[in-house]
Amino acid sequence: MTMNNQGRPTAIPAPTSAAGDTVTGNRGLRIEEPLIFEQDSPGRCGVDLPALPDVGLRLGPVKPRGSIGLPGLSEPQVVRHYTRLSQKNYAIDAGLYPLGSCTMKHNPRLNEKMARLPGFADVHPLQPESTVQGALALMDELAHWLKALTGMPAVTLAPAAGAHGEMAGMMAIRAALEHRGEGARKRVLVPESAHGTNPATAAAIGYSVDPIPATAEGRVDLEALKAKLGPDVAAIMLTNPNTCGLFERDIIAIAEVVHAAGAFFYCDGANFNAIVGRVMPAELGIDAMHINLHKTFSTPHGGGGPGSGPVVFSAALAPFVPVPYVRKDGDRFVLVEREGEGGTAYGRMKAFHGQMGMFVRALSYMLSHGADGLWQASGDAVLNANYLMARLNDVMTAPFEGPCMHECLFDDRFLKGTGVSTLDIAKALIDEGFHPMTMYFPLVVHGALLIEPTETESKDALDQFVTALRALAERAKTGDAAWFQAAPRFTPRRRLDETAAARKPVLRWAPEPERLEAAE
Repeated sequence: MTMNNQGRPTAIPAPTSAAGDTVTGNRGLRIEEPLIFEQDSPGRCGVDLPALPDVGLRLGPVKPRGSIGLPGLSEPQVVRHYTRLSQKNYAIDAGLYPLGSCTMKHNPRLNEKMARLPGFADVHPLQPESTVQGALALMDELAHWLKALTGMPAVTLAPAAGAHGEMAGMMAIRAALEHRGEGARKRVLVPESAHGTNPATAAAIGYSVDPIPATAEGRVDLEALKAKLGPDVAAIMLTNPNTCGLFERDIIAIAEVVHAAGAFFYCDGANFNAIVGRVMPAELGIDAMHINLHKTFSTPHGGGGPGSGPVVFSAALAPFVPVPYVRKDGDRFVLVEREGEGGTAYGRMKAFHGQMGMFVRALSYMLSHGADGLWQASGDAVLNANYLMARLNDVMTAPFEGPCMHECLFDDRFLKGTGVSTLDIAKALIDEGFHPMTMYFPLVVHGALLIEPTETESKDALDQFVTALRALAERAKTGDAAWFQAAPRFTPRRRLDETAAARKPVLRWAPEPERLEAAE
């Protein structure tokens, strides 16, 4: 599919049958919506603005060359435009969101109500401590829950996302190594099944990355790990459950050999939602672990934020927790804001104290569920994933045997010889009304299809998804590749030429020449 010079994909070609044609391009409630700039009408405005005062230019010799190009629309036009755009988006409120490794779960409305309470929604990071005691108390209680659920003695709430949390944890490890005079350790071991941010984080703070291969079972090769250990190893960064949706059974042995080599154990806790309430990370020998609040504790996810990635620390790393953090002093709470006040912290990760809205939502989720509810949630997440695997295993191919954790993984062997690819299956799934699963990730599995149903989906929703996916898998085996390659058919836009879009993106809208001339 091509991109036109207005910077958006061309519309779906008109149907060949007369019964499918419409004069407007609309199809029932699916409205053909132009860009907001294409609806511009000079002089049109949906609000009354006061006349501009007659003031001189304040930019020195820089003279204005014309209008800034904002479109003029009436209020109904603006409302309709953004409402129609919202109807073209897939959302968790519309249906199952089976992205693997992302945990796109329902966000309880109770959380949103709590986050909108004036005392939390209006809090400002520069207010005096005496005026935000309630907010600090909430942060302290959230920290308590995170420490209790992981068995770790220390935590920072500051990191703005999971990868930011990784950096916080690894910088604490670096500070601890430098404190004991071992700053020359510059190598970090990263299993092939880890999240991609793990090696990126290690490299970003100056470490070299050494990969650890996986066994045929999709888990860390313990013997290969032992062979890689040495006096120059700073840490291992391991995801557990790993990105193949499997629990690392040798994790205690891994921790033991890593510690015996004088290194630290960083665990990517992005998949903590599979084990929360059931496994205590501290008992596994972990030194630092970030927790994605959106994955485990239901805070909003997507669109680049707002994110939150608290990190918990073992006793060995507790002195190196970055500032700021909350400390109770008698009957009041204080923020430890300066390096050296509470230990040998390496500084701070961001300007202020973290994402308050996410803290409120996460604690609301914890308190409404309780410890027993969180235990059930992780169990339901694993149950749902294994239900999908059991229902799909006879028509799709799993790369690893045995039960999975919170997500199930398939490869593309079931498509061999059909002419149908993983991408084709994903595009056809859109026509069935489902967002595609994660494709081609993890990279260690060829043509991967990674599915995470989460604990918030009912059996009915899972059965609908299974019915659609089974039908697509069976149709692919008939050799009808052309049908798949034409998908999606029912979306507002058809399949893009993704290579051309990546190499020659149109990033700015430009008016058509004849329209520009007429306006002049």
